[in-house]
Amino acid sequence: MLFSSVTFLYWFLPAVLALYFITPAPGGSMRWRNALLLVASLVFYAWGEPVYVLLMAAEAVIGWSCGLLIERWRGQPSSRVALVCSLVAGIGGLMFFKYADFFLGNINTLFGAGLTLLRLALPIGISFYTFQILSYTIDLYRGRAAVQRSLPTFCTYVMLFPQLIAGPIVRYVDVERELGARSQTLADFAAGARRFVIGLSKKVLIANVLGELADLSKNSAEESLLFAWLYIVAYAFHIYFDFSGYSDMAIGLGRIFGFHFLENFNYPYIAKSVTEFWRRWHISLSGWFRDYVYIPLGGNRVAPVRHIFNIFVVWFLTGFWHGAGWNFILWGLYFAVLLLLEKYVLRSLPVRPPRLLAHAWVALCVLVSWAFFDAPTLADALAASGRMFGIGVSSLYGPDSLYYLRDYAVPLLLAAAGCTPLPARLWAKWSEGRRLKAVLEPCAVAVLLLLVTSYLVDGSFNPFIYFRF
Repeated sequence: MLFSSVTFLYWFLPAVLALYFITPAPGGSMRWRNALLLVASLVFYAWGEPVYVLLMAAEAVIGWSCGLLIERWRGQPSSRVALVCSLVAGIGGLMFFKYADFFLGNINTLFGAGLTLLRLALPIGISFYTFQILSYTIDLYRGRAAVQRSLPTFCTYVMLFPQLIAGPIVRYVDVERELGARSQTLADFAAGARRFVIGLSKKVLIANVLGELADLSKNSAEESLLFAWLYIVAYAFHIYFDFSGYSDMAIGLGRIFGFHFLENFNYPYIAKSVTEFWRRWHISLSGWFRDYVYIPLGGNRVAPVRHIFNIFVVWFLTGFWHGAGWNFILWGLYFAVLLLLEKYVLRSLPVRPPRLLAHAWVALCVLVSWAFFDAPTLADALAASGRMFGIGVSSLYGPDSLYYLRDYAVPLLLAAAGCTPLPARLWAKWSEGRRLKAVLEPCAVAVLLLLVTSYLVDGSFNPFIYFRF
């Protein structure tokens, strides 16, 4: 089930909200409300993945059981065995369903083995809920989290529908207290609803529109330089507003139910370095790899050679996490090279580059990276990135590229402004101390919801881009 669907917006969500707020919470206990959220989450997931809901449930039970054993055997070697079992079950399931065909295909290519591909459907959200379960068992082993003895409560954490299928990756320690006791106020409900509608608008009114432009530009017969750049710029805006829009919706829904999920995006396209970009983009994933891979490997408190190795390991895994393809691996290693270049070369320059030049450098690096990220094959990635620099194009521009540039100029300009903090700052400055804010803000949210609904009624299927990963 999609957040950006009429079924979710006008049937599923209102029903869950109504049932949730009439469900009693005696003494502030969230037992019954958590149970309702768990049932709603199972329905939500089973709507599109009726078989793989059993896989998710099995992964949750294994993680919970390993957590009990880690706590029971704390201080003994057996505790580490329980942690390893959790890691093997989680990573093993992810490797089997997501990467089996990648390995089989490469074995066939290298050795002519003729192995039959499994062609398994990728369970939606497996990359996200696997990392959530692992964060719990690892933090529990490290003594940073308390054991969760209630299986239904733990399953609620793993399967909570607002962030189940495309993140952000919510760590157990960040919602541990709220799973047991949380408050749901009118102010939280209003703030959550506003955040949800803003995210929904980003997805439907900007991401979907510019996704159309990216597809048109990529598939056009016109091989012009302008079309190459139209494609990559449209795709850059598309993936940002699509994924950050989903994160906004997840954070907003969580706020409605009393959960405070951490931010997942912080205007990454205004970054002045690649390092800063990754502190702002998909923050929950970057933080996960930092805390559970990079730092255990030694981080940057090691010799330069080992530090370089650590960076390459983390970014190899980051790329591989996103998809079972060499283009994703190269995408990750590409960022490893850029980060090391900044760390060991650019930072040692005697003069800092002007801010505008720094922004341009990051923008160029990120745009080139999206050519690899979106390509179905490595050859397509190299061809798309080459066209950005005039390799394989037949002209600077053509009639089709000029037409689409004019036709999509407004959404492109809106996207360019919307990926900066400028609109939020202007609104905050204008509305500060104004009584009209209490009226205009809800009206603006209602108008956005009406616009989105009209698009959804007339539109087609519009899945989130991170469902692929």
